[in-house]
Amino acid sequence: MTTTMRAAVCVRAGGPEVLEIRELPVPAVRDGWSLVRVRAAGLNRSELRTRQGHSPSVSFPRVLGIECVGVVAVSTDPAVPEGVTVAAVMGEMGRQYDGGCAEYALLPNASLMPLDTSLPWDVLAALPETYLTAFGALEAVGIEAGGRLLIRGGTSSVGMAAASIARAYGVETAVTTRRAAKAGGLTAEHVIIDDDGPLALPWPDGPSYVLDLVGARTAVESLRLVAPGGTVCVAGSLSGWLIENFEPIAMIPSGTRLTAFHSETMKGRADVLQRIVGEVEAGVYAPNVDRVFDLQDISAAHRYMENDEATGKVVVRM
Repeated sequence: MTTTMRAAVCVRAGGPEVLEIRELPVPAVRDGWSLVRVRAAGLNRSELRTRQGHSPSVSFPRVLGIECVGVVAVSTDPAVPEGVTVAAVMGEMGRQYDGGCAEYALLPNASLMPLDTSLPWDVLAALPETYLTAFGALEAVGIEAGGRLLIRGGTSSVGMAAASIARAYGVETAVTTRRAAKAGGLTAEHVIIDDDGPLALPWPDGPSYVLDLVGARTAVESLRLVAPGGTVCVAGSLSGWLIENFEPIAMIPSGTRLTAFHSETMKGRADVLQRIVGEVEAGVYAPNVDRVFDLQDISAAHRYMENDEATGKVVVRM
C-alpha cells in the first residue's frame, strides 16, 4: 500500500481558496481505529461553515469532510474486515480529527457502517448524511401515511431526500424554495415559491407536519402554519442557529409540538443506512446527485455550494 495520499487541507479560515490539495502521509492505524480507502464524499454546509471559521472548536490545518464512503484498507475490528464497503458520518469527523476529503481516512470503528451494495460510488456518497438526516427527522416528526408534509428548504439535499422518503410513506408533500429556477428539479406534489410573503399552502387547514430545514428565520412562522395539534421539526440551519426573542408560550400554539433532530444520533446506524441503500437500489428512493467534482477541484466544489448553485447533493470523487 502507498505511504502517501492526496488530501484537501483547509489551511486557515476563509474562502474556498484556503482549501489546498496536499500530499500527506497515510495515517498510521491505532487501536480502535481503522483505515478506509475513500472513494467519494458528500459535501455539506457544516463543512462550509467550518471552513469560514464558524466552528470555534476546529483548529487548522484540517482535512474537512463529515462523511465518506469507501473500502476498509486496514482493519482493527474483526466485525468490519478489510475489503468491506463502508460509510462513515459525523462523530467529530472533519472537526476534531481529519475527515473524508482525502484518499485515505483513519476513522473510529464505532463510526464505520458496513454495507452490502452495488451502487456507484458517487450515488452511495450522496446518501449517508443526507438520507440518514432526512429519515431520522421524519421519524422525529412522527410521519404517518395519509398525512400532509411541508418541507421548508426543499431544494437542499436533505429536503429532496425527505420528499423522496415521504412519497414512499404515502404522504402528500409540499416543498418551498426561494429560487423559482430550481422548482423544475423538485418531485413533490406541490412546489411553493418562498418570496418572503405568505406561503400559498395547498391545504386550507395547514400541513400535519412541517420539516423546517431553513431553521432560525422560519421556525416561528412554521409553528403558525402547521395544523392544530401538528408537529414542527427543526432539522436544519440554513438561516442560522438562533431564534431571536423566542418566547415559547407566546409563539407555540396550544397543542402544537415543536421538536428537533440532530443527525449525530444516526452515527453508526448501519441498519438504517442499509435499508436506505436497499430502497435506492429498488427505485423507491431517488437520490439527487447534482454534481460530482474531482478532489483536485475541491475549491470549485465549495464555491459552487457556497453560491447556492446546487439542487441536491454535491459529491467529491477521490
